[in-house]
Amino acid sequence: MSKFRLGALPPVPSVLLASLSVQAGAAMAKGLFPAVGPTGAASLRIGLSAVMLLLAFRPRIAAMSGAQWRAVVPYGMTLGAMNVLFYLALARVPLGLCVTLEFVGPLLLAVSSSRRALDFLWVVLAAGGIGLIAPWNGQGLDMLGALLALLAGACWAGYIVLGGRVSQVLPGSGAVATGMVFATLTVLPFTLVGGGLSQLTPGLFASGLLLALLSSAIPFSLEMNALRKLPGRTFSILMSLGPVLAALCGLLFLGEHLLPTQWLAVALVVAASAGATLNAKKVALPVEG
Repeated sequence: MSKFRLGALPPVPSVLLASLSVQAGAAMAKGLFPAVGPTGAASLRIGLSAVMLLLAFRPRIAAMSGAQWRAVVPYGMTLGAMNVLFYLALARVPLGLCVTLEFVGPLLLAVSSSRRALDFLWVVLAAGGIGLIAPWNGQGLDMLGALLALLAGACWAGYIVLGGRVSQVLPGSGAVATGMVFATLTVLPFTLVGGGLSQLTPGLFASGLLLALLSSAIPFSLEMNALRKLPGRTFSILMSLGPVLAALCGLLFLGEHLLPTQWLAVALVVAASAGATLNAKKVALPVEG
């Protein structure tokens, strides 16, 4: 019944709810950090999401060809690295700013192949946003956290490129499910070394299930519903609102208050992302991983 209700939603609310669910999941993950650490939270999210997607789509992993393996393994590893880096950044940086910095990766990818003057405006806007976030006086925002968020954005850009290659040899939702398996294998060693899951309790496991639902299963269903009904460009423009929704979730669920200049930074990056998507010949802002 829940699946029917998700599929019955209009496309625009589906996209907005999907993004809101992802950001609420990130806020929940940050609440788990004191108990399991960032890598432990990443393992719970990715591992349990992989199980859910495998059960839902049952990809034929054993029957994959060599070309499919060569495409899906780096795709999954990049997805895992993106999530770990994002959670490590989130442990140091407010959610809204963390997502804002992460968005720089796909934004630069969207304008990287363009030679039009207008697209350089989006780069300038994004650079202005980063400039407003950066703690030039050496106080405030954690610099390592900001760097980790930018690295997560770089992985997001790589995830887009690799995802395009995977879709050519392994189409359908099975590609995402299979990629999640390799994302789990990428994250798990860091978690085991750090001992993030050594104190796992039934309550924490239940929280991990909810985290996987909020961050992966529910958004994936909503996004697939929207993509069947919306042009890709419209979908990506709506997804550009992610930093705003992240800042609101950080405020509501984590009590993270941004400075007026930081809100302006969020607005600049959102405007740059939407503008780059609107004017791009090929949309490069993706479904969130």
